[in-house]
Amino acid sequence: MTKRIKLRTLLVGGLITLLFVVLVGRIYWVQVVNADFWSEKAREVWSKSEKLFPVRGTIEDRDGAVLAMDVAAYTVIVKPKVIHKLNLEAVIVSKLHLVLGKPEAEIRSLIEAKNKDGNYFDQREVRKEGYKIDKSVADRLERFKDELEKQTGEKDNGIFLTTDTKRYYPNNNLASHILGYLNRDGKPIMGLEASLNKQLTGEEGEIKYQKDGNGVILENGTVSFKPSHDGDNIKLTIDMEIQHYLEEAIKEAYVKYQPKSITAIAADPQTMEILGMANLPDFNPNEYWKAAPVDFYDHSIKSLYEPGSTFKIVTLAGAVQEGLFDPEAKYQSGVIKIAGSPIHDHNRAGWGTITYLEGLKRSSNVAFVKLGYEMLKADRLMDYIKKFGFSQKTGIELNGELAGVVNPTYATEVATAAFGQGKVLVTPIQQVAAVAAVANGGKLLVPHLVKEIEDPVTKKVTVTKPVVVRQVISEKSAKQVDEYLEQVVSDQKIGTGKNAYIEGYRVAGKTGTAQKVVKGKGYSSDKYVVSFIGFAPVGNPKIVVYVVVDEPNDKFAGGGTVAAPVFKQIVLQSLRHMGVSPVVTTVSEAQPKGQTVTVPDLADQSLNQAQAQLKSRALAYEVVGKGSKVLQQIPKAGTAVAPAQRVYLLTEERSKLPIPNMKGLSLRDALEICSILQMRCYTVGEGFVSSQILAKQNGENVLKLMLAPPDAELQTTETVNESGKK
Repeated sequence: MTKRIKLRTLLVGGLITLLFVVLVGRIYWVQVVNADFWSEKAREVWSKSEKLFPVRGTIEDRDGAVLAMDVAAYTVIVKPKVIHKLNLEAVIVSKLHLVLGKPEAEIRSLIEAKNKDGNYFDQREVRKEGYKIDKSVADRLERFKDELEKQTGEKDNGIFLTTDTKRYYPNNNLASHILGYLNRDGKPIMGLEASLNKQLTGEEGEIKYQKDGNGVILENGTVSFKPSHDGDNIKLTIDMEIQHYLEEAIKEAYVKYQPKSITAIAADPQTMEILGMANLPDFNPNEYWKAAPVDFYDHSIKSLYEPGSTFKIVTLAGAVQEGLFDPEAKYQSGVIKIAGSPIHDHNRAGWGTITYLEGLKRSSNVAFVKLGYEMLKADRLMDYIKKFGFSQKTGIELNGELAGVVNPTYATEVATAAFGQGKVLVTPIQQVAAVAAVANGGKLLVPHLVKEIEDPVTKKVTVTKPVVVRQVISEKSAKQVDEYLEQVVSDQKIGTGKNAYIEGYRVAGKTGTAQKVVKGKGYSSDKYVVSFIGFAPVGNPKIVVYVVVDEPNDKFAGGGTVAAPVFKQIVLQSLRHMGVSPVVTTVSEAQPKGQTVTVPDLADQSLNQAQAQLKSRALAYEVVGKGSKVLQQIPKAGTAVAPAQRVYLLTEERSKLPIPNMKGLSLRDALEICSILQMRCYTVGEGFVSSQILAKQNGENVLKLMLAPPDAELQTTETVNESGKK
């Protein structure tokens, strides 16, 4: 028995010893032989890593007004298990439907859904209506949560909100095609948001630290930190005021003519900075999901049009540069045959034998066939077309720009290309760049939307400088072309661009009316693309504007009747905004010479001081607003006026200003007041304001100004309602 016990003891002891040896060996293997491996595994367990997300850069206009920015956003989460426990299904479904606009059936299905184990889900996001909602909506839900807590006594009542950020566009539809948008997942879809995404996004950062089992950071632990780098802030060349003028003008035309689309571009011809660019239809990037696919299409860089007669500027410029354009030389208008095919003027009977300058004013196709096809000939004509940048992308900072196509082969195609039809397809932005080259002395420039890019960390600012592609024509030739194009507008008898004439400013421009091609049927007899392109003031142009209207609902409408008035409205408001004064006197020619008074500079003076100065000069005045300081004056300081003319002293911000009595005011000053008040004005007649009528049109205030010569009997001011009653 004793021997058996000893044997068992020895066996157990041996096993224990063996296990101990194995354990020691394993410990030695782990802690010595494989120490580095397990140390790294331990560090992974102890280490905590967190990503640091950068703030997306802002987009601003040239004066610092914010066009796109990141703001706080909230996502609604429902907790089906809790909701059913508290029997809050009906009240929560009803409230979320009311606040978010999500159908009740969809909300109910979220709350009623179960997992594969047959249990209600712990939580579910309310997509899409409850995803990244605004703070105002989130506040309503927070108040609802507080009410539920009072009713149930439970802090967790089945709804909570997570905090995030989203892209916000303060001006809604303004410049939507330029800006583009970010979808709800933060992905840039179009516009500058997409093309400048890398600069706007920045770089993610990361922080790593070591913690104990309770999640507390170890005092002597290793910490590594890579800071995030916020996205660059982008300042655009866009002037928000000019963008606003542009969009308001094309909206009026869009309502009136109901075209497929309408596009307008404004640029500084000296630098090719884009001051404004817009298309209709458009969309609100804050609610992009409500827009139709057609609303997102950026016609300014993606649509190809036969430009029609606006393209004659290229042929004219080439002919002038080559010394082939003699304005007084004559030709037979009406029709010309090329390779046996007749090409007609828009007035098929023509105007008889006329000069080439008259042919330009009347927009004669025959004149430009002779200039482009017969005088320049195909090779030189095509050379100038390419030099002006057609069939090439302009390089503007937007994705998806098309290069266009200009590829005439046969004689008739070359002839029709000379006046912008046939094998000629161009984009609006190409047209603007080409005509800007004529306006600025012959230099083709790269159009651009980005003025500055600022690194928010280093504060380094990268400025976009004008880029000259090539000198297309000489400065002397460009000046001559400018003067010829000015006559297209200034000649109020035969100039096709006469509706773009602006009193006091030298305006140059060209109309365009191009028949559209109907697939399989050739040119349509009632579908047109009408346009106008021009610049002002001639001699020192500050702005070039192109307006193109695709299929207006009036088949008899042309570029001169549809697009030219839109151009005029944009240019007049923009020049005034830019401080470009008209070269006219505010004094009537009927006033005897010498009987004028110079308006003093009254800006920033107290109202009492300004009134005293005007009284000392025997000038009548009217105070507009209830402020005590002169913020702006009309007419401007230094203007010579008749003693009888009033000086207007504006003493409040324009949003608070009443409409003053403008009787006796010059058209220039009356329009300036309308611009300051941001009110649409219509004029009837010529001369000075004899009366004004305030009315409503489509719910918007408009002011009708009746003009009359200075010796006409002045009428009284009337205010009418929408029905036309006094």
